Amino acid sequence: MNIAEIKQNVQAYISENTFASKDKITESTLVFKEGFLDSMGLVMLITFLEEKFGIETTDADMVEENFESINAISEFVSKKLA
Repeated sequence: MNIAEIKQNVQAYISENTFASKDKITESTLVFKEGFLDSMGLVMLITFLEEKFGIETTDADMVEENFESINAISEFVSKKLA
């Protein structure tokens, strides 16, 4: 799966699971800082990523840089798939 497909899946997931205005979500939107997802949303996002892409998230992966935006999440998934 290429990075564009990963981004598309991640953006669709976030759009479907936020109460905020979906038209404001871009690939560089800071999804937690701007309130699109909260801490429970992070848990659900990680579950989605693990199930959708067959990856495993470790404690060492749980840093803000990996989950701050669709771009960051997609890069994280891409690295895990490599």
